[in-house]
Amino acid sequence: MLVAAAVCPCPPLLVPEVAGGAAPEMDAARAACYDALGVLAAARPDQLFVLGPAEPSGRGPHPQGTRGSFAGFGVPLEVSLGKGEPARRELPPSLAVGAWLLERTEWTCCPVEGLGIGEPLTRARCEETGRGLAARADRVALLVMGDGSNCRTLKAPGYFDERAAAFDAEAARALGGADTAALLALDEELAYDLKAAGRSSWQTLAGAAQGADLDGRLLYDEAPYGVGYMVASWS
Repeated sequence: MLVAAAVCPCPPLLVPEVAGGAAPEMDAARAACYDALGVLAAARPDQLFVLGPAEPSGRGPHPQGTRGSFAGFGVPLEVSLGKGEPARRELPPSLAVGAWLLERTEWTCCPVEGLGIGEPLTRARCEETGRGLAARADRVALLVMGDGSNCRTLKAPGYFDERAAAFDAEAARALGGADTAALLALDEELAYDLKAAGRSSWQTLAGAAQGADLDGRLLYDEAPYGVGYMVASWS
């Protein structure tokens, strides 16, 4: 059963070594992520799953101990998803950022496993996947990595789309209110158009949380680079 969740954005810029001189611009987002992970630890879960968007090569389960690297972003920094033997493949970037957050907050509460999710995964499959995760242990926690729209400003990576602000506002409202129905109602095609990489992760969370009666709290909601970044905690 799901007992807690933390929702965090997954840009590599969240890692100060990657952001370099721009690192202070994400200080508030980092602080919110740390607070959200504190809620996870306080829930005393038996199992933590870190899930986030992934390209085909990074989809599926990643066992504890799987390594991730930020070398592709010009930084010789490696992370590990908890302590364990390295796996044959690396963590996708979203899960590497999640592993970095766990290392920074010294996560030792329970075993951890990663799950790379395809951004095009249908709502029904996301919901089914989430229910399966929640049934894996008596007390399950999720660290849910994912960004909102990529089109909030003219300088955003996805350029400007007038629909982006409203999409992100609805996602933030649903995440802050632990509103599973609203998360499942997010439009898959619109999310794809707006390059909202977190949609499938959020809908997986919604599937896991059905019947759990969790309360939500929105800790951060900004778009510093024209990309919607949200942090929420559910407990």
